[in-house]
Amino acid sequence: MPADHEVYQRLTRRRVLRSALQGVSGWTLLIGLNGCINEAIPGGGIAHRYLGLRSSSYFDGDLHTETKVNDARNFTEGPAADRAGNVYFTNIPASKIYQWHPKTQQLTLFRDHSGQSNGLRFDAAGRLLACEGEAGRVTRTDMRSGEVAILAAAFEGHPLEAPNDLDIDSQGRIYFTSRPTSDVPSKGHVNAVYRIDPDGTLHQLLRAPQVHMPNGIVISPDGSALYLIEAHPDANHNRHVRAYDLHADGSISNEQILIDFYPGRSGDGMCIDAEGNLYVAAGLHQTRGTSETLDTRPGIHVISPQGELLAYVPTPIDTITNCSFGGDDLRTLYITSGPLLLSIRTRIPGKASYRVDGTE
Repeated sequence: MPADHEVYQRLTRRRVLRSALQGVSGWTLLIGLNGCINEAIPGGGIAHRYLGLRSSSYFDGDLHTETKVNDARNFTEGPAADRAGNVYFTNIPASKIYQWHPKTQQLTLFRDHSGQSNGLRFDAAGRLLACEGEAGRVTRTDMRSGEVAILAAAFEGHPLEAPNDLDIDSQGRIYFTSRPTSDVPSKGHVNAVYRIDPDGTLHQLLRAPQVHMPNGIVISPDGSALYLIEAHPDANHNRHVRAYDLHADGSISNEQILIDFYPGRSGDGMCIDAEGNLYVAAGLHQTRGTSETLDTRPGIHVISPQGELLAYVPTPIDTITNCSFGGDDLRTLYITSGPLLLSIRTRIPGKASYRVDGTE
């Protein structure tokens, strides 16, 4: 009989839902292909999956600190690179968007009073999209004129609450997550996933209780799949990465769980390489007063489209939040963690749509 971790990986490659493997009292049962229980692992999670990883096949060299922000409160997020190679990222509590210039090694303030922007993404024309959490809207900034357009601010008559992260498909449709701090928010909206069509129409694809706390979201390079992070810190709530079939009309179906981080901290943000592997920012150095354990190591987790943990690189400080590809060859992975903007070279470039066509 194969080793238990091999059985587990074979199960995930078959995309068996981890929810079907959940036992009682916080134990996860590993079920062999013959249906027999092989072993019960306390707490479940991915703590047993770090052995034997092929990290050097995905990361090329060491982690490097690009810059550090020194605001009164620091929680960096949302890295996104423009065509010139400049990296934009947010500091949520300071309500700022910064610009890092790798060629000159200079950090400048791009926008103050950013509505506590979180996730950022450049569209194909080189315009900067932002999820403004406090302002409750998704915006698009023309980088030449500085004009800011509001793309979404309300759904069915209720203001949006806490837009979090976003991605774009080949048709220019924007998919974003929204995660109010309350399960019954006063403004009328629950945790949800939305799509903005090019004509400005806003569609709700998922809503609580279908999702507990959606966070990072990415589209596969071929546009056939949508990946979503669930990251609720409370006990007995979702902490995993889901995959959905993404259809030509922008709808989704066939929900599957790729990897389950519970009881550790789930992923926050993520990006995707040209071969469809996910780079997920997850884990903690220290517990933070939630039910999250330290089973998930803090760092970038490379996960295959079949749910196999392929590689891992640790980050030095809490709290790791997000990552994105940049550089001339899209092989520089930029990572936000605490007050830091980090980088590491990768063997595989990011998906082609991370390279924008517009001139900044």
